Order: sequence, then C-alpha cells, then structure tokens
Amino acid sequence: MAISFGGINTGLPPNLVDQLVEAERIPIKNIETKKAKASEKLGLVNQLDEKLRAINENMSSLADSGGFRDMLLKSGDPTIVDGSVDPEKADTGRWNLEIVKLAEKAGAMSNLLPDTNSTELGVGYLRFETEDGDKEVFINGENNTLENVAKAINRAPINMRATIVQEKGGDEKGYRLLITHKEIGEEHPIDFPTVYMLDGDQDFFFDIKREASNGKIKLDGFEMEIQDNVIRDLIPGVTLDIKKQAPGEVITLGITEDFEVIAGKVKAFVDTMNEVLSFIQSQSKIDGNTDTSRTLGGDNLLRTVENRLRSLIQNPVVGIQGNYKRLSEVGVEFNRNGTLSYNDEKFQSALQSNPYDVHALFVGDGLSVGIIPTTKRTVGTLIDSSFGVIPNRKRGLQTNIDQMDRRIEGMERRVSQREQTLKRQFANLESTMSRLKQQGALVQAKMGGAGGGIGGLNFGGSSGGDSGS
Repeated sequence: MAISFGGINTGLPPNLVDQLVEAERIPIKNIETKKAKASEKLGLVNQLDEKLRAINENMSSLADSGGFRDMLLKSGDPTIVDGSVDPEKADTGRWNLEIVKLAEKAGAMSNLLPDTNSTELGVGYLRFETEDGDKEVFINGENNTLENVAKAINRAPINMRATIVQEKGGDEKGYRLLITHKEIGEEHPIDFPTVYMLDGDQDFFFDIKREASNGKIKLDGFEMEIQDNVIRDLIPGVTLDIKKQAPGEVITLGITEDFEVIAGKVKAFVDTMNEVLSFIQSQSKIDGNTDTSRTLGGDNLLRTVENRLRSLIQNPVVGIQGNYKRLSEVGVEFNRNGTLSYNDEKFQSALQSNPYDVHALFVGDGLSVGIIPTTKRTVGTLIDSSFGVIPNRKRGLQTNIDQMDRRIEGMERRVSQREQTLKRQFANLESTMSRLKQQGALVQAKMGGAGGGIGGLNFGGSSGGDSGS
C-alpha cells in the first residue's frame, strides 16, 4: 500500500481570524446592549428631572406674597393717558384725571436752509447755557453742513438732541435744525444756542425758541404741576404715561385685580404639573411588548414622585386662614387618567368672590404653608443634588454606565491582543504548510515520478492502491 503526501495545504477559510475575533466580541456586544438600555433610562430620568424643575421655575412668578396678585389699570381714554401698575404697591380704586397741559422740553429751531449736505455754514462754535454750565460744540471746515452740525451736537456730551426737519408746505421750502433738551420740565432749562460761525455760504441762526415748562393736571379736581409726562407714584404703585393734553376733559382711571392674569398663572402651574404626571403615566403603561429594561415602567422612582405630587394636590393645606383648604375647592383636581384638570370657571368664580381666600390657599405665609411654598419644598426635595431621589438615581445609572465603559475598554483591549496573536499563529501555520508543500514537491521530483518509489512509498499524486492485486 502506498502513502501519499501530495497536495498538502491548510484548507482553512481566509476569514477564520475574523470569525474567531467576532466570537470573542460577543460578551462585549452583550455589555454594550446593557449600556444602551441604561443610557436610555438615564435619558428618561433626565427628562423627568427637567419637568420637575420646570414646576419650580413656574413658581417664581407666584412664590412671594405679592406674586399671586396682579393689577390692571383701565383708562377712560388710553390715547390721552395710559400706564402700568406694580401689584406689590398698588391697591384697587378709581380716580378722575384731567390733563390741562403737557410738560415740555426746552427747544429751538434754526432758520430755513436749502439743503442738508451741500451748503457750508462756516466755522466756529455753538454755545449752550445749561443747568450744568456753558457747553460748546465746535464746527470746522470738515463738518459744517447742516447734516454734520446735527451729528456734532448729537455726539457732544451736552444732553441735547439735534434733528433735521423738512418744510414742504407754503412758500418756504427747505430744512431746519431742531434742537431739544433730552429731559422734560422746568428743572432742565437751557438758553438755546448762541451761534459763532464765520465764512459760511449762508447765515445760520435760531429764530424760534421754546422754554422748558412744567405740565399741569387735575387729580380728582385738585390742580398740581408735573415735571415730566411720565408720572410715577402720583397714585401709589402706578406709572402714568401722559400722551397729550386735553383741558376740560376728565378721564376716569381704575385699578382692579387682573383676574385673567392670575388665572393664567394657575393654569400654567397645572400645565407644568401635568407634564410630570403625563410622563409618569406614559412610562407606567406596560403590555406584552413593553421592554422595561429600556423604560421606567414599574420603577419605584415613578411611584415616589407620583405619590408626593398626589399628596401635594389632594391633602388639605393646614395653617392658613380662609374658606379654601384644598385645590379641588377652586377647580384643580385629578382626572381618572392620573393628570390634573383645571376648571377655569370654578377658579374665576372663587377668585372674584373670595380673592383673599384664594390668595391664602396658594401663597399661605410665603414660607412654609400654602400650595406654592409646599410645592417648592416638595419638588426641591425630589431634585436636591445631595439626597434627592432624582439625582441619586441619575448618579446610580451613570456609575453603572461608567463601569460598563471600563469593562468594555478592558475586553476590547484583550480581544485586540487575541486578534494579533491569532493572526501571528495562522501566519506561521501558513508559512509552515507552504514549506512542507514545497519540500514534498522537491522529494517527488528527485524520486523520478510515480514509478520511482522507495519501499512502496509514493510522494507523487494520489495513492494508486495495491498494484500487484
């Protein structure tokens, strides 16, 4: 019987190393899948954290004792006088106001000029006698057109404003320079300017002047002077913006509680609470297709947050004066789906009939009792960076993710080393098999082919069996 060594080769697939390395990476992929799920959970906890913080941010407009109030100024003719109210200083009431005369700025207007940027007005200066002393604006040959004179006055630190006005009607057409003091009233007088200009193409002077003057108003029939057309605290907490004079015309001003704004603030509070409650309900829905490893479904964190918010809404508020002790009594209560409903009609009715009782329910003492202080305290406990359940859960998930990152890094390093080892081993194997193949071919050649075997051994091709049979 002949034994054949011909056709020696490894016969291994060319991507064998890749297949082996891929098998080595299976545990890494399993950890990466767990990490992805943990990251998704961390993202959901971050969403919950943001929604809780939004509740406390919403409280900022309601938090202090005056924040729950809002006032509205109603003017009988807003084209004559309008204004705004500081709800912490103002109180409700009605007043009669007559604008006898507006307060006016000091001002002056120049003679008529034909253009704004061609006619040269000469060189020299303009002198203004102000409450702060004499002020001068110098004009040279580079800035002596009407346009440039206006720019020079506006740039100078003299509290003046220069404006070019155009006259189109009548026989006189052209441009004038109007200069006014920036402040209103007799406290800001000015002697409008003395002009010292030489070698101009045309004379330049101010021929129309107006002195600063105080205004006059009548409040509930009593006449008084005003130094500005924006009057602060004539009525406590009220800023009046007088737009034009109307002697003989009495305007009624009224300050009332702005119930619409207050209701809007409470509605915003309910909306931010519902953002959290809706998130909890959506995460708590579990069916046959729910992968709770990627959601917060069944998580104790959701139950903790929901229970505390429910207690906040449903429990009576203790330590306050007034008829209302629960939010449900003013139109805020839970639906069957676990979120809050807001009944605007019920809230407005309670607010208009018992505004101080509604205020007491929400604001309390501004510190420890009342819906607003209790909400801030409850949410603050949940999101407290040191011991709050939300930050603690975030830290736990992040720690788990960091640990998996380190494990993945170490395993990737070992797989990389294993890959290099396998490549080196298979390269050596291929090299060895190649040499053996070459040696077999050489031996076969030296033996003279298939008929020149030694001792019955055949180094040529395939075995021919027993030739003597």
